[in-house]
Amino acid sequence: MDCKLQKGAQRTESLVWPGQEGFPEDGGEDGLSESFQLLQMDVGYEHQEEEACPANSATWCSKNVQRKQRHWERIVSSKKSKRKQEKERRKVKRAEHPGTCPQHSKRFLKALTKDRLLEAKHSGPRLCVDLSMTHHMSKKELSRLAGQIRRLYGSNKKASRPFWIYLTGFSTDSPLYEECLRMNDGFSAYLLDVTEEDCFSLFPLETLVYLTPDSEQALEDIDQNTVYIIGGLVDESIQKKVTFQKARDCAVKTARLPIQEYMVRRQNEKNYHSEVLAINQVFDILSTYFETHSWPEALKKGVSPGKGYILRNAME
Repeated sequence: MDCKLQKGAQRTESLVWPGQEGFPEDGGEDGLSESFQLLQMDVGYEHQEEEACPANSATWCSKNVQRKQRHWERIVSSKKSKRKQEKERRKVKRAEHPGTCPQHSKRFLKALTKDRLLEAKHSGPRLCVDLSMTHHMSKKELSRLAGQIRRLYGSNKKASRPFWIYLTGFSTDSPLYEECLRMNDGFSAYLLDVTEEDCFSLFPLETLVYLTPDSEQALEDIDQNTVYIIGGLVDESIQKKVTFQKARDCAVKTARLPIQEYMVRRQNEKNYHSEVLAINQVFDILSTYFETHSWPEALKKGVSPGKGYILRNAME
């Protein structure tokens, strides 16, 4: 008991601040000793505060996690609500139009698309995207080209009469292939042919037609015995007559889309007119024509207003 009182008295003495009664006025050893004790107490207090921080931090983290969890639950709830509303909307639509086809599951539609594409491999028209010229492209241009390949494949999947697609001159260790994997979900599972072979060595030359805006011959129709080639280039990297010259060097026929035959130049502020299209735009034109056999309808879908052209009928 006396020992505890003595310790309590020492603790009380150690809490006395300079200028208060009981603090040594001289700079002797006793003063240094008490100052050292005060310093020890300050360090001990700071250490206790540091020990308390992790608990506070954990509490704060816990609140942050809870906030994120609540946010996620709201998102999930919103999606469920939208799905329910969409289900009810389809139910009402089926009741109003009982003769319409029933809604199929995603699995069924996916299987149907796969069957159509595999059938096109054996009996559909064939289209090559010539990717042998991509080594001159910048990172930005490769990214744009990867996006165009994704849109081209997406359009082909939706088509009722799809093409069979070949990506030729396409190495799996190329920067473009890596960009396609990065930007396009499920790219490695695309239902198309990827080959390092050049399109000119893959097919008989007499069966090939290279589509290029520099050709003098307009494309009149789509022949299922012909293999059509699109140059895998983006706008920034276009040089005059690159694809045309390549086809000419290999003694391959060329053709251009019949833009001049069915469209006219439209006045615009920049006086800009171009027949150079992205590969997915060229494909949309070919695909639409193959289904409708109407060049005006096909060109309307593929030639954007920014190219400076408009259908002749629209001017009348």
